[in-house]
Amino acid sequence: MQMSETEMMLKGYGLTTAEMFYRMPDFTSVLNTFIWQDYDLAPDHPRLFKFIEFWRNEIEGALHSVRFTHRKMIAPGQWRNVQGEFTLH
Repeated sequence: MQMSETEMMLKGYGLTTAEMFYRMPDFTSVLNTFIWQDYDLAPDHPRLFKFIEFWRNEIEGALHSVRFTHRKMIAPGQWRNVQGEFTLH
């Protein structure tokens, strides 16, 4: 069963964005870019490295470089479930 985005963020996942520069198969002097985003765990980034490995094995465009950033959206101590609220007059 797939976790929701909120569950993933509460378990420490953050949004990882990677910009991949790769060479066109027919025109090796041309660099192109591809943007990839997914929720991943820092500092190991298993999903990012799994995607890079997939790219190397399955896609003809050779990777030139990868630039990425990681941002935690929320942490377990920053979120709380509110069951109710009250108003003072």
